[in-house]
Amino acid sequence: MRQIVLDTETTGLEPRLGHRIIEIGCVEIVDRRITGNNYHQYINPEREIDEGAVEVHGITTAFLADKPLFKDVVGDFLNFIKGAELVIHNAPFDVGFIDHELSQLKQENNHIDKICTVLDTLVLARKMHPGQKNNLDALCKRYDIDNSQRDLHGALLDAEILAETYLAMTGGQTTLLLGGENSHDDLNDQNNVRSPRRVKIESDQLKVLYASAQELEAHEARLKKINEMSDGACIWYNKNVSETAN
Repeated sequence: MRQIVLDTETTGLEPRLGHRIIEIGCVEIVDRRITGNNYHQYINPEREIDEGAVEVHGITTAFLADKPLFKDVVGDFLNFIKGAELVIHNAPFDVGFIDHELSQLKQENNHIDKICTVLDTLVLARKMHPGQKNNLDALCKRYDIDNSQRDLHGALLDAEILAETYLAMTGGQTTLLLGGENSHDDLNDQNNVRSPRRVKIESDQLKVLYASAQELEAHEARLKKINEMSDGACIWYNKNVSETAN
């Protein structure tokens, strides 16, 4: 399963008032693993940016002056996300802006849901944590995701944070930390991968403990609950159901 965690930054809040996308950030997840294959692009909106928007993301009109137009990058962008499930926090906002940009270009497919399916993590969070704050900062705190670098909003940074948050929300392990390791750079550096220490164990030394029927039933109930809370995204539960059916 290929998913693209997506975020945008814009000149303002309303595409119907002529506001435009100025930054797109995408993080690829394949089979619940963050691959490191990202898409990131700044875009010249051909208009001024609202002061309130600059205060949020820090991107100025002068910075974007030499950046490409949306029409120049739309092909690469659509090719990157095509056929994937988009994972977006407050999806109507980002999808509305993307659809508006596509309609301006008179694209044949001017609605993103014709190209991708969309999962709104805000809707998911509200189901899982009703009555609580469910913005990205609140979710980071709830799931112990480091967002200390998020002084200002940024499309790629927010997409990276949302990717880790989404996997934590749906029960996935995003990293494997070996003793004393806590850096994302260390984890991504293949030179730091350590081979497991080989220990010779005779077969008669191994003792196999099988789960009891009660333990298996409790395990299945837990997977079912996770699957319901994540709108069917629990791959372990779906795999068990598929294997049982076969």
